[in-house]
Amino acid sequence: MNEIYEELIKMQKSGEQCMMVTVVESMGSTPSVVGKKMLVGESGSSFGTVGGGAIEYYAREKCKSLINEKKSVLEKYLLNEGKIVEDTKTLPMACGGKVSLFYEYIGPKAYVYIFGAGHVGQALTNVLKTMDFYVTLIDDRKEVYDSLKIYDRKVLSNYSEFLEKERIKDNSYVVICTPSHKYDYNVMNKIIELKLKPKYIGMLCSEKKLKEFVEKTYENFGRKIELTNFYAPIGLDIGGGSPEEIAISIASEILSVVYNKKGHKHMAAEIKW
Repeated sequence: MNEIYEELIKMQKSGEQCMMVTVVESMGSTPSVVGKKMLVGESGSSFGTVGGGAIEYYAREKCKSLINEKKSVLEKYLLNEGKIVEDTKTLPMACGGKVSLFYEYIGPKAYVYIFGAGHVGQALTNVLKTMDFYVTLIDDRKEVYDSLKIYDRKVLSNYSEFLEKERIKDNSYVVICTPSHKYDYNVMNKIIELKLKPKYIGMLCSEKKLKEFVEKTYENFGRKIELTNFYAPIGLDIGGGSPEEIAISIASEILSVVYNKKGHKHMAAEIKW
């Protein structure tokens, strides 16, 4: 059992999503013992057991879909192929008993990649780390990298090279606030070029700089690119211009996307992509 918790700690530190499956009920003849656990990571690795055979195979497969949905559920199974019981899934086993498994999602609310760990990037990390986000900070300045204290992961890298080597998770959240608009454009262009699929991309910029970026983007990729998830200038219109106030504005916008809330006043300019 200790191995499961050791692996769970490793997964949490690396930001890997996982499911903890626990036998919470066992009636009649079954291979499952109440309290037995199985940990399944998004990579497909598994530790522990909930009884073996068809029930364990089914549980591992179930974990894959639940990880994508970030969802916890309780399910009941009848280990008797061919028999039907209301509200109970039948599995192809000859034991004849019943088993209930609790699938617990363990992982971050969302993954956030912040390109540029300057004043705004660090202030935003401070805000997001009070919630259940996994934050990766990327910066190419050694002195800035060395000064970082709050993060889940920090990476010393050229911004575009990070995207080429590691990509980003689908449905993640990207904040672009590098020390140069040239680097901002490079990050955005690389996301488009690699056809990455973040759920949200926010860029810290003025409307004037945004217009320049839009024209360059049209020149490079044509006018049919799909960027309805692009928010620039970034943040909700709540007022304030300090790094901390801007960070709260950005965090609020990210939360509005996470929870699919409408009606807020975004800073983002109206652009017909």
